[in-house]
Amino acid sequence: MTTPRLTPEAVPPPGCPAHAGARRVERLYGAEFAADPMASYDRLRAHGSVAPVEIAPGVHAWLVTDYETALEVLRSPERYSKDPRRWRALADGTVPADSPVVPMMMYRPNALWTDGPEHSRLRGAITDSLGRVDPNALRGYVEHSADTLIDRIGPKGRADLLSEYGAVLPLLVFNQLFGCPPDIGDKLVDGMSGIFDADGDSEKANAVLTEGVADLVALKRREPGPDLSSWLMAHPARLTDEEMMHQLVLLMGAGTEPQQNLICNGLRLLLADDRFAGDLAGGSMPVDDAIDEVLWTDPPLANYAIHYPLHDVEVEGNLLREGTPLLISLAAANTGTGIAGDRRRGNRAHLAWSAGPHTCPAKGPARLIAAAALEKLLDRLPGIELELPVEDLQWRQGPFHRALAALPVRFPPIAPRDRLSAGREGTANPVLPSSTPPASTPTVRVPGSGGMPRRRWWKSLARRTYEP
Repeated sequence: MTTPRLTPEAVPPPGCPAHAGARRVERLYGAEFAADPMASYDRLRAHGSVAPVEIAPGVHAWLVTDYETALEVLRSPERYSKDPRRWRALADGTVPADSPVVPMMMYRPNALWTDGPEHSRLRGAITDSLGRVDPNALRGYVEHSADTLIDRIGPKGRADLLSEYGAVLPLLVFNQLFGCPPDIGDKLVDGMSGIFDADGDSEKANAVLTEGVADLVALKRREPGPDLSSWLMAHPARLTDEEMMHQLVLLMGAGTEPQQNLICNGLRLLLADDRFAGDLAGGSMPVDDAIDEVLWTDPPLANYAIHYPLHDVEVEGNLLREGTPLLISLAAANTGTGIAGDRRRGNRAHLAWSAGPHTCPAKGPARLIAAAALEKLLDRLPGIELELPVEDLQWRQGPFHRALAALPVRFPPIAPRDRLSAGREGTANPVLPSSTPPASTPTVRVPGSGGMPRRRWWKSLARRTYEP
């Protein structure tokens, strides 16, 4: 459906889409949106392939809800930039720097927020370093970490699979993948999860995150090892310390909160949807199908892939001003009329990993981690079921993610594995090969300071999991 053309006079400076005619501007935050985002997407689709939205109080943007239009934006770097320094409303102070969405949208010199040759240089360092990770060894470490967590919850017969499994597993895996000690890992995960929350202290979370990555870069300058951080540092792209920090933030952002959501949204589907729940004993196919279904209908990042028009551009009669944020609704685009439908089984043409030059470079490892986590849990807890009706589960608020607030379950209690045999199954460094890149730049001095006080038990658990 084509809307009437919005003239420049209809969109006051600096191009705020909130005043786009008399239409209702959907809010992509708050309890109503968190509970039923699909209702918002349905209303937005009535206005065509793009529509005005509010992503935080006073922060306005356009949202793409159509699959083909999303692909056109994602594949057109000559018309749409990823660089947030083009965001006019932030630059002129219309959007305050302390807005809760700014940490997820602000410029960082990383592969996500750059264009052209600079993007190619930074992305090349990431993809080359990720390519050194052995997927078979990665699966083994995920399974070992999953067993450790299941041993902890198994005797109790009930658990919150979000806080006790889905949120912890990426921490254990990424601590290992990055060669990251638990104390630094705790800062990284606390900071990253904090900037995803619309109602959290995003400035404080961003400070904790910055402190954690600075600590990690300083450590790897002193003590490089067979890990992703050291490989990035030794790459021919010759990343500076600041660039190192920001590539690590990008990788951490893609590998913790979204990974947690993929695992937990997959578990929710497997435990509650009759298409999957009745066939959990049938091997890995139900898990693979469930992951595909989640990536189509409830992708971990529902609305993101932010772009900025390089020039004023008209899309279906809507005038998108240069420098106005344009978000891609990966969830809405995936579920629009005529997209996949009943043909989603085995169909991976969804946009959950984005598309074009900024397609997620870690989609293979991300899917592997989620599949291994789901398979291990269902194998060891075969009688698991939700502790309350699926419609009573609560979703966290925020414009970007699709994230459960909790996932309470019950199951017949099980005994932990035999500690000696469990110890023989894991190794101190099972994920990465033994080659160690040389340190190529001097050590960075970082002032010490404390982290956030929550999740302390994760630290001790991480130490027990991967220290020899």
